[in-house]
Amino acid sequence: MTLRTAEQVRRLHEVLCFMRAHPDDADVLRQVEQMLSNFARRRDLRKHRDALAHSGIAGTLMGYPFFYPTAHWLSRRWPDALRLDRSDAIAEESIAKSLPALMSGLENHALRECHLPGYQALDAVRGARTDATFLLDRIATMPGDSYTREAFYDLINPSCELLPMDGTPTRTTAVYSGAPRAWQTAPLRHQRPDLQREIVRGLRTIRRMPPREAQVLITLAREAMITRNRDLDAFAYGNEADVWLCDDGHGLDFVLIGMQPERRSALPAIYGGLTLQNGVPIGYHQADFLGRSVAVSFNTFESFRGGESAYTFARLLAALHEFSGATSFSIEPYQLGQGNDEGIESGAWWFYFKLGFRPRVRAAVRLASAEARRQRIRPGHRSTPQTLRTLAAHHLHFDLDPQHPAPLLLPAHIGLRIGEHLASLAEDRSVALEQAMAEAGRRCGLDSLDGLTRHERTAWRGLAPLIAALPMAQWSAAERAALVALARAKGAASERSFAQRLRAHARFEDCLARLST
Repeated sequence: MTLRTAEQVRRLHEVLCFMRAHPDDADVLRQVEQMLSNFARRRDLRKHRDALAHSGIAGTLMGYPFFYPTAHWLSRRWPDALRLDRSDAIAEESIAKSLPALMSGLENHALRECHLPGYQALDAVRGARTDATFLLDRIATMPGDSYTREAFYDLINPSCELLPMDGTPTRTTAVYSGAPRAWQTAPLRHQRPDLQREIVRGLRTIRRMPPREAQVLITLAREAMITRNRDLDAFAYGNEADVWLCDDGHGLDFVLIGMQPERRSALPAIYGGLTLQNGVPIGYHQADFLGRSVAVSFNTFESFRGGESAYTFARLLAALHEFSGATSFSIEPYQLGQGNDEGIESGAWWFYFKLGFRPRVRAAVRLASAEARRQRIRPGHRSTPQTLRTLAAHHLHFDLDPQHPAPLLLPAHIGLRIGEHLASLAEDRSVALEQAMAEAGRRCGLDSLDGLTRHERTAWRGLAPLIAALPMAQWSAAERAALVALARAKGAASERSFAQRLRAHARFEDCLARLST
């Protein structure tokens, strides 16, 4: 059967993806998978290919200003499929200025003398390679590290297009074949879950994945974002030694992906995550573990928002609790709608509030109470966008033990306070850092870094300015030594132990809370 409109083709595709995630039985799954595997060959898909561009559907064009690691990864895997979007005039100006620095001496001189527009300059030097692949290859040869190359690429910030070729990412066939299958024999769980009960209800298993399977899951996560015009550093710099599969049963799995040691944050342990239902990616998330708390970002992909989002979110919190021992969960303002129109339009703030999350700031508590009262009086009442933006300006929290809530720890505030401390030590930042390193070592009894691995040394250097600034006069020798163990855990193959150790260090958490105010 041939469909008449692009919207009908898109809707069929979304229904098939949903049915693959929630199949009634093996026969339904077999038929759905067959239809999806042939989707790119449909006559109506080919007819409406232009209208379906950027949808992630097999056989269609994709485009996005990908982060450097993602663009470079695409250029390595599909060098002939990646090209620059030449309607991006701002990027063309940046290319004209930046390209000479990437070329040999004679080419550098020629490009500066000829004053060619950016895309024309690329065409003059790229040979048979696509413009995007050539540019990315030249940036990859720059001196420095991944941070400097990424910064150079970000200054250009080009929009890229990915042509549909054999094996290029697509939502249509995205699935983790290693996931167990479960049949949808009961209605979907639309009811609001009891978070307190769900979080302490254990999962079936949490297991660290072997490197080969870990790489498969990292690739699946990267492609899930690429096909939805998104990007996430935790996937782009995913660490195959730190990938965990949290099996909740009934076909629901959460993949937690840690970051490569050289790209880790100095303080929180950050894990990107993919939500799988019967192996189909149905959403993504990020968890920033810090002390007893974890900051959670949660997103259900559009195709699956009519499913079990509230229940899935509750089970994600259970997975994070079991993974690190976290007892407090927070949602940052951006996720609620601050500077995020999608969050406002979706009513994200009310989604979390109705599950039991609450603000702590008094003004937000008063406004939330007033809005809840209006809803009780007038069940059809909807908060205005301006009210939602006011509410979204503050974090929401859920504590397993409301009598002992974990403090809100803000790495950005902490970092600025440490910057002020370093500035007070010496005008020359290198000298200030050396002094902080020496003071941190003296406080913790670490005379030398000789016994630490390369990544452990990097982790210690990241934490040392913070340790040197803390008021530690009342700390015990064991509490000080625990900071060295923290640094070693931060530089280990997996950051899970770091998250667990950080949760258990009450004195350190108290100091971080004071720096966060």
